[in-house]
Amino acid sequence: MTTAVTEPFGPLDPFVHPALFYRDEQDYLDGTVPFVREGLEAGEPVAVAVPGKNLALIRDALGDDAAAVRLLDMREAGRNPGRIIPGVLRAFADAQPAGRRVRIIGEPIWAGRSDAEYPACAQHEALINAAFQGRTATILCPYDVERLPEHVVADAYATHPTVIHPGARAEQRSDAYAPGDVVSRYNEPLAPVEEALTFAFDSDSLSNARHVAVGEGARLGLVGVKLDDLALATAELTTNSVVHGGGSGVLRLWAEDGYVVCEVRDEGHLADILAGRRPVPRDQRGGRGVLLVNLIADLVRVHRSDSGTTVRCWFAR
Repeated sequence: MTTAVTEPFGPLDPFVHPALFYRDEQDYLDGTVPFVREGLEAGEPVAVAVPGKNLALIRDALGDDAAAVRLLDMREAGRNPGRIIPGVLRAFADAQPAGRRVRIIGEPIWAGRSDAEYPACAQHEALINAAFQGRTATILCPYDVERLPEHVVADAYATHPTVIHPGARAEQRSDAYAPGDVVSRYNEPLAPVEEALTFAFDSDSLSNARHVAVGEGARLGLVGVKLDDLALATAELTTNSVVHGGGSGVLRLWAEDGYVVCEVRDEGHLADILAGRRPVPRDQRGGRGVLLVNLIADLVRVHRSDSGTTVRCWFAR
């Protein structure tokens, strides 16, 4: 069962969020380098978060100007799409003086993203519009139309209010813009895995759930920091289930394609579409559970419905 997004995606102004379609390196540089230079000339803080090869292209083309730009390899900073809004985009924008326009290039989708990662990528691109609604910012999102599947390019029209076609500089309005539909469409049920270790927990067995996760994670090949991250994620998610998800839940763990996967299901309803993707004020008590999991896991997928919530997270072995 899925739940449609009911939260409104209101007017974005002064937020600007175009998709930049490119076919080759020249298209890419023609669309990104002038964007960066215009920001620097206007005195705007500029960040570039794109995959490593493209990051090198932009850095080399900028020459000495690259020193004035925050440069991030999106394959590392945005490995988990759920981490990008709080850990990359908002982290940069929120660190700037209030009211100053920020300019960011963010490329979260590249050829080679897995089928498991893509739904989280598409939802991320849609949720940027809610996370930055009314903010003074411009976020340009490049898409490789030669290498990405057609459905990915089609989704870009739905998640971006404007698009820039290959070889063009001017933005065009996207008639397909419907970010709420994308969030709902990729709110996909996460099918149970038969071979998973399963542990039902409640308030009396939270510590046991963590020990079960650590023991199984170690047996499946996690060590060091990754095993600590699994323990922390398990503690946060199971505690959320007890406090906000009906008092109990089910923990499952298994190995999959080089990862240890941890899943927590409960009967709670996660109504906030930006839960786990919005920075939390330092003086706020609580509300950091899913955010913390997004920041430490290699991938996080969430399925929300009227009957419950499932959070699944991947940790590389």
